[in-house]
Amino acid sequence: MTSEASVSISSSPANRDYYWLRSFVAGGVAGCCAKSTIAPLDRVKILLQGQNRHYKHLGVFSTLTAVPKKEGLLGLYKGNGAMMVRIFPYGAIQFMAFDRYKKLLSKQLGISGHIHRLMAGSMAGMSAVICTYPLDVVRARLAFQVKGDHRYTGIINAFQTIYLKEGGVRGFYRGLTPTLIGMAPYAGLSFFTFGTLKSLGLKHFPELLGRPSSDNPAVLILKPQVNLLCGGVAGAIAQTISYPLDVARRRMQLGSVLPDSEKCVSLTKTLKYVYETYGIKKGLYRGLSLNYIRCIPSQAVAFTTYEFMKQVLHLN
Repeated sequence: MTSEASVSISSSPANRDYYWLRSFVAGGVAGCCAKSTIAPLDRVKILLQGQNRHYKHLGVFSTLTAVPKKEGLLGLYKGNGAMMVRIFPYGAIQFMAFDRYKKLLSKQLGISGHIHRLMAGSMAGMSAVICTYPLDVVRARLAFQVKGDHRYTGIINAFQTIYLKEGGVRGFYRGLTPTLIGMAPYAGLSFFTFGTLKSLGLKHFPELLGRPSSDNPAVLILKPQVNLLCGGVAGAIAQTISYPLDVARRRMQLGSVLPDSEKCVSLTKTLKYVYETYGIKKGLYRGLSLNYIRCIPSQAVAFTTYEFMKQVLHLN
């Protein structure tokens, strides 16, 4: 087959659609691997952010040891089923949309350089949030429950209860505004930092940090351990900046589950209430030490898995 024929076939509409399907799968697998790695830490974070009455007097590490004693080892994974249902499409949409937005900004709008990574990452993160937000709300509600103090029996029951008792579809979008506002800098900075570190590393230290891609030797990619490091740094920077918005989002998502839910009906009111009631360290940044522990491996695994899946599914 001639090279012209190969190019023609690879750029056909059918193959382009297949490319996006493979990109969707790669992002979904990356998201699931990342979240499964830190599921226990996510559960503890939600309990601390919502000031759960069973654990509000404890810190991060004491909560990690208290949950298995009170609820069993699987208590650390409560709500993880709903998380997996949500995170596959979330990760798939986010990574696929990032590639799409990056090309759109570069080719159609002429925006290039590092800024297009920041913009594309923000847009991709918000797109993924909007598409999967109801699942995130249900997951937060299930993870906030404590053994012996259940309001929902499972994913389906949570959907039914929220829909019937909290205003129908609107009940699933409590906290969407702070989520979108927080996701813009978080996702943008994550993709921006990772992409920038990757390009600088391959440009200045190609032999030390890079290696040829297994599916396309002409493409140089980062070594796995370097991928993990760059992803971890990207997650740490992004989480530090956006964390107070994440706290507000969680409290709004938990809604009627919290005794003070009437004071958490909007972004500004929630931030003000948390600040005035609990302060900065024990309120707006409560659980941040846990977030540093969870966001570094999460983002490291997410970016590394996605780069690996790109090779497996021949996306390079």
